[in-house]
Amino acid sequence: MDSNWRIVGLINNYSRISFNFGPTLLYWLEKHKPQVYESIINADKESINNFSGHGSAISQVYNHMIMPLASRHDKETQVKWALYDFQFRFNRFPEGMWLPETAVDIETLEVLAENDVKFTILSPHQALKIRKIGETEWVDVSDSKIDPRRCYLCNLSSGRSINIFFYDKRTASDIAFGKLLENGEAFAKRLVNSLQGKSGGETWIESVASDGELYGHHHPHGDMTLAYCLYYIVANDIARLTNYSEFLSIHPPRFEVQIVENTSWSCIHGVERWRNDCGDNMGHPGWNQAWRKPLREAMDWLRDQLVVCFEEQSTQYLIDPWKARNDYIAVILNRSKESLDSFFSKHAKKSLDSAEKRRVLKLLEMQRHAMLMYTSCGWFFDEISGIETVQVIMYAARAMQLAKELFGVDLERHYIRLLEQAPSNIPEFQNGAKIYEFFIKPAIVDLAKISGQNTISELFRQNTPTESAFNDSCFKITPESIERWDDGKFRFILNRSKIFSLITLDEQLFSCAAIWLGDHNVTCGVKVDLTEEAFQTMRQTLVAHFDKGQINEIIVGLSKYFGPNIYSLKNLFRDDQCLILDYIVADGQKKARELYEIVYHDNSAMLRFMKENRLPSPKSLISAAEITLNLKIGALLDAKDTDLEQLQKLINDSKHLSVTLDSDLLGFKASEKIDFELKQLSNNPENLSILEWVTSLIRIVKQLPIKLNLWQSQNVAFKLSRNQYLVLKERSDEHTQAWVMAFSELCDLIGIRLD
Repeated sequence: MDSNWRIVGLINNYSRISFNFGPTLLYWLEKHKPQVYESIINADKESINNFSGHGSAISQVYNHMIMPLASRHDKETQVKWALYDFQFRFNRFPEGMWLPETAVDIETLEVLAENDVKFTILSPHQALKIRKIGETEWVDVSDSKIDPRRCYLCNLSSGRSINIFFYDKRTASDIAFGKLLENGEAFAKRLVNSLQGKSGGETWIESVASDGELYGHHHPHGDMTLAYCLYYIVANDIARLTNYSEFLSIHPPRFEVQIVENTSWSCIHGVERWRNDCGDNMGHPGWNQAWRKPLREAMDWLRDQLVVCFEEQSTQYLIDPWKARNDYIAVILNRSKESLDSFFSKHAKKSLDSAEKRRVLKLLEMQRHAMLMYTSCGWFFDEISGIETVQVIMYAARAMQLAKELFGVDLERHYIRLLEQAPSNIPEFQNGAKIYEFFIKPAIVDLAKISGQNTISELFRQNTPTESAFNDSCFKITPESIERWDDGKFRFILNRSKIFSLITLDEQLFSCAAIWLGDHNVTCGVKVDLTEEAFQTMRQTLVAHFDKGQINEIIVGLSKYFGPNIYSLKNLFRDDQCLILDYIVADGQKKARELYEIVYHDNSAMLRFMKENRLPSPKSLISAAEITLNLKIGALLDAKDTDLEQLQKLINDSKHLSVTLDSDLLGFKASEKIDFELKQLSNNPENLSILEWVTSLIRIVKQLPIKLNLWQSQNVAFKLSRNQYLVLKERSDEHTQAWVMAFSELCDLIGIRLD
């Protein structure tokens, strides 16, 4: 950007720097933000051209497990899954691997080397001794005394070796906690100045390692600062940009290093943050982390129990269970029949029937969750009831659920007893056992619960958007028959559907009946494998009761036919709960909106008079104005064809009355609207009417007290400025000149420099 905060260029930062993404994050991005995902993959391709055939993307341990605390089997699987996932996405083998929190021990380095990983990156305080290759005397470099401007060779006891880069800790700290991300030129000069000094003929590298969320989340516009920093270095030719892989290929290590084991970059106590009350606090005075050790012990106990079960059972079906687990990543990434057939063909001892295949998949899923439960953020923060820790306990619950299905063993009871030793800092939660009761048990899902949730959702399907939590889940639902009846405020449904797990291949037929009594009162019964004859008998009885208005008899009938297998609205996925509750309260909201609008319109003239004469306005009337104007402005921004004249009038009214607008919500809606209209323009770039309309829209919404997120819109407009604009500005006809003038105004409004 220039000094007036106008965009002068767009670059993909990832094409110029080394970077790593967690495989599970890339999995999410691929499904939900495909354009962002594609830009990451393309950045690596571009970097290969920038850096002598060496891509900048680095692999990362699969689910961010603290490796020194992991078993040998888990270390191997985490690395192999990470490498396979990387090749699946980037279409090449990674030269380096990032260790979560840079937590390291020798065994982890051995596993990396065994799997042909060339290098990793550590913090300077993780180095112990160095010596020049070929010499015998070691030099103590503990306490961060190592020079991070070169690569080092770490020889391992197995005879293998791995290269290690140590990042510039001081500069990295100033990026995270200082002001380096406020000025791109200062940032660039700081990096280049770090290379100054006598090198003895050795080529030095300046490298800093920092969290991605610093560049925007913690430091607004930090991504732009980085972009300018990189641009400044290249434009002024003050140093050469490189990546770890390219540097290593040109400048192999001249020194070797010994590391300090069981250390990390984010805990001065080594790796204690993930297994003990080490004292690291995220800012809650008086809180402790006494829960960390009991939680770690509970997870370790569970892991060891599951290993015994896994080895005993899987040897019946698999040639080498641990090799099969290492290769299971191919199935995780592609659960097609062809992928499964290939997996079983490679690893099965014999031809497996469908029941045996399901059993093997459950065994492997049990192991997958036994690793996911060690995701590091579960221990990073201060409180065991935090969403990160609750999530890792959910993984443990799923592993135990599968173990119970497979072996009939109840591991949950002892696991909960271990969690009793993990105290919460929040009195109402008491300990991990209570948290398990509050948060984990209600979230445990089986096919019967899925069937109940689906039936309740179907009860309201005609009144809610078709998008459901099931559309993004690992279950496929095939209805055999669905019937609904309405009578006043009562609604009744009978549903007979097959529920199929895309993960374990389990499939069952469920018969369900549900009744809505109005408000949030929903009752649903679920039964598995009910015969067609029994289903029809139940149907006739319950439908007869509904036709006669015998609602109490239906409630009694649900208990009779379904016993304890009764579900309610609270058992739904949260997204579906919101959809249904929105429908249930819609009528009440509509009435409230109409009343507020009447109050506002009846008193708007008086409110303006009182405002102009600086008289205090009644709070109730101002509240009505505030609610009405927020709703009307939001509705116009949501509309397909927004009435700009009406939008301007509403904005003027809000200013005259000084009402408080919902800046976050309206800012989001306005940004989405502008993004949509710019995409329409990009599809038909020379359409003057679209251009003038979106320019007017931006001019109007910028009068609102909102913060616009125009990242995507700016990307679209910038491309147009380097394509259509450059061509059209050379023409002299009236229509084209009008387009050029309108586009110039658009770019001025959203911060793009055209010259």
